[in-house]
Amino acid sequence: MECLPQRAGGSRMRRRALLQAFALAPLLVASAELLAMPAARVLRLGAPKATPKRVFAAGPPAAVLMAAVAPDRLLGWPMKLSPEALAQLPPSLRDLPVVGRLAGRGSTVSLERLLSMQPDLVLDAGDFDANYRDGAERVWKQTAIPFELIAGRLPDHPAQLRHLGTLLDVPARGEALARAAEAQLALVREVLAVRPAAARPTVYYGRGSDGLESGLSGSINTEVIEFCGGRNVAASAGSGGLARVSFEQLLAWDPDVILTQDAGFAARATQDPRWRALRAVREGRLHCAPVLPFGWLDGPPGVNRLPGLPWLLSKLHPAATPALAPAALRTRVAALHQLLWGQALPADIARRLDPRA
Repeated sequence: MECLPQRAGGSRMRRRALLQAFALAPLLVASAELLAMPAARVLRLGAPKATPKRVFAAGPPAAVLMAAVAPDRLLGWPMKLSPEALAQLPPSLRDLPVVGRLAGRGSTVSLERLLSMQPDLVLDAGDFDANYRDGAERVWKQTAIPFELIAGRLPDHPAQLRHLGTLLDVPARGEALARAAEAQLALVREVLAVRPAAARPTVYYGRGSDGLESGLSGSINTEVIEFCGGRNVAASAGSGGLARVSFEQLLAWDPDVILTQDAGFAARATQDPRWRALRAVREGRLHCAPVLPFGWLDGPPGVNRLPGLPWLLSKLHPAATPALAPAALRTRVAALHQLLWGQALPADIARRLDPRA
């Protein structure tokens, strides 16, 4: 975020604050809704002796959460980020090392290496099932490093952000982000209130370079689809996490909308006669979500999905509310992006949201 020099004086600072307030106006919600928000679901193992200053993120969702709430406390990335992604983050986050992960599809950091980094806290966020709780308990018992696992499904994000802001002694930051998250959830409720279930589109989320991996019923990777009123066609194939999908099965589903985050796949599919056999491709309803600095639908399934909520609503229910009109959508997402990452929304993404601007 660009800062004005101190010599600019109080009037310029007040003007800047006023402009920021106007920019964040789409993120505000009614106080009655805020008072109704639930508390965070947290597994706390041990307790830091003081406010944590060095936090090890067990997996990508926790790293993204730390990057939004308290970037100066994050020890390193559990995953490698592209130069394009790093360019959309504050400078302090661009130079962090890749330190490995403890959560998700296999650990890549040893407990000896974890201990050598001397974290005050290990943080995990996302799914709150028995596997993740058992994993947290195992690390804590073997290292004695305080561990917090915070539930991080989409409805959990406001409470999650408030909890972490309090834990890290940055409550104002946590509150601002929680209010922004609640505003996106409120928009979803507003849209779905006027979209009966029978009017909601069937949706396929194509992951990977060939588009033939998707999330089954209950998968956190495809949570955004059903949350925003789409009917995930892959849910009929069973429950669980991610699974491969045959093209023949996809043809049988013939969804109303196809989503992806892989720009290469999206470009190829629109020209491929096989993919053009699907109505969604022929009729221009294959939508590629932005991925900078993190995916808007997935990759990881964390607070980075918040800008994806209004974007996805605009694709699934384009006429549901004036808030999804291109100019309003661009204003909302730009303010949210600035708040989350301290950087302006990339110009190419802004143009995609409102090509008339």
